[in-house]
Amino acid sequence: MDFSKRIILITGAARGIGSATAKAFAHLGGSVALHYRSSQKQVQALAQSLPGGKHAIFQADISGPDDCERLMAEVMDHYGRLDVLVNNAGIYELKPLGKLEYCDWQATWKRTLDADLIGPANLCFLAAKVMMQQKSGHIINISSRGAFRGEPDAPAYGAAKAGLNQLSQSLAQALAPYNIFVGVVAPGFVRTDMAAVLLDGPQGEAIRNQSPLGRVALPEEIAAAVVRLAADGMLSATGCILDVNGASYLRS
Repeated sequence: MDFSKRIILITGAARGIGSATAKAFAHLGGSVALHYRSSQKQVQALAQSLPGGKHAIFQADISGPDDCERLMAEVMDHYGRLDVLVNNAGIYELKPLGKLEYCDWQATWKRTLDADLIGPANLCFLAAKVMMQQKSGHIINISSRGAFRGEPDAPAYGAAKAGLNQLSQSLAQALAPYNIFVGVVAPGFVRTDMAAVLLDGPQGEAIRNQSPLGRVALPEEIAAAVVRLAADGMLSATGCILDVNGASYLRS
């Protein structure tokens, strides 16, 4: 897989899956646009560590539509094209229903939908406009097994990811005539900072035992799936949702 002439925008690139995905593309020759919201020191260190010299960092809060538009404009000004968009940034809020007041419920839904669905949808639109002119491109959205099995203590997250799956499949149909691939990688639990509060807590052992592998995925495993979908020769897989959850949740 050779990405030496490709420009890849990864949202939420500072840590976890985003960082691992940036490293994977960079080691295959790609020029990576590293988006971050607030983790400036981490993303700067990442940019300096990547092989190659065409990487750049971009700050934006993708939950805001104006920031999404600015981000895409800055990436285009810097590189002049966009070949791969990886919508990885998102939030996960544990909000058990029995402990919430109505105002908290509304606030959680707004924050989660803005960050996990509306923001990625806006970036999909903006990237699609660029890629339609280029007559090529790849959009890969990071979803979750929670879109299928439910998230009882984070229902807004599960709903947002389910929406992201449907958005991706709708866009796969709409953009196929333009030679644009749209696909989804749906992880289970991954050893990231966002999941650490659960994995290192009293539920950790039970979570690991959900998979017959007896562990959760590493960010590098999710990155490998993303890179594979972004490679040449995968266009007929457009619309796919690739489960990467260690057989902790199976569907057919």
